[in-house]
Amino acid sequence: MDIEALSGICGSISIVCWIVVFSPQIIEIFRRGAADGLSLNFIIIWLLGDVFNVAGAILQDVIPTMKALAVYHTLADIVLLGQCFYYRGFTFSDAQPASDEEAAVDEEAGEESPLLRQDSTTAKTTSRITAADADRPRRSSSFSFHVDASHLSPATPFIAPPNSTPDLPVISSQRSTSALRTTIFNTTALVLVCAVGVLGWFLSARASHQNNPKDRHDDLPIPTPDGETIRFDLWGQIFGYLCAALYTGSRLPQLLLNYRRQSTEGISMLFFIFACAGNVTFVMSIFAFEPECVKLGHEYAAMQCEDGEWSAEYRKYILVNTSWVIGSAGALVLDLLIFVQFWIYSKSGK
Repeated sequence: MDIEALSGICGSISIVCWIVVFSPQIIEIFRRGAADGLSLNFIIIWLLGDVFNVAGAILQDVIPTMKALAVYHTLADIVLLGQCFYYRGFTFSDAQPASDEEAAVDEEAGEESPLLRQDSTTAKTTSRITAADADRPRRSSSFSFHVDASHLSPATPFIAPPNSTPDLPVISSQRSTSALRTTIFNTTALVLVCAVGVLGWFLSARASHQNNPKDRHDDLPIPTPDGETIRFDLWGQIFGYLCAALYTGSRLPQLLLNYRRQSTEGISMLFFIFACAGNVTFVMSIFAFEPECVKLGHEYAAMQCEDGEWSAEYRKYILVNTSWVIGSAGALVLDLLIFVQFWIYSKSGK
């Protein structure tokens, strides 16, 4: 397998991962009927990163696949953000709204506030008691409460009620089974996505080979390059680095929300698995680059890279794509921290 094939396989897998990356989270929110586990700031910052990614990809004139993928991500972000607004209301805050009871408890106590608070039911019941009722002698206490004294008889021994709480070993076994099923499902989904990516590259390479067979043309004149194959655009690079900063920083609100909630419930692990796989294969496809002089050497025997030409073209290619590499690598590191949160909170049973 040559470098060009490795780059094509990694790029194809990355494309498939990024196509399906939002599907698990959209399904998870729809299944739960709630979007409280997903940070809105995470999606908003990611959306801004995708907007700059579209601008940078167009200005830098990257391959059409990357342009189409950037536009697709922008549309998918809008769908996911609209889903969050539908279930949580139109708000840009990750703070959960407090209920009326919690708001009443959080009220500051004054000098005349009672030491023991009364709920609404008790207050309504107390308000019905008049002064005449207070002076009326109590004939019997059976109207106010009833005590079952049957267990005080020697003939009726006291038997503790059965414990409805499952045993700890049973809970631990159920958690292990659920974790195993989740692992098998996520692994199977990742393998299938990678297989689709490899199959897509194979079919594309086969069709390209049939249209343009790579036979050596030793008897034909060597083509002269009509210009530089790698172009450096200033604004494209600026938007690319802005995109990298937003992609990396978008994970921070989600990490903070998980920490405040002490839970990862409501977010799909498969969502971040596909994101990690897409970032890894994308970076690999960039580094697996074959300069133009090497490609021409495969077709023309007399065409070889000059001294320093291979390294100079490779360095320039990596420099042009550095912003995308930084964005993918930074997001990958923070995604690994989210996986750590998945592991910690699953161990604590939260």
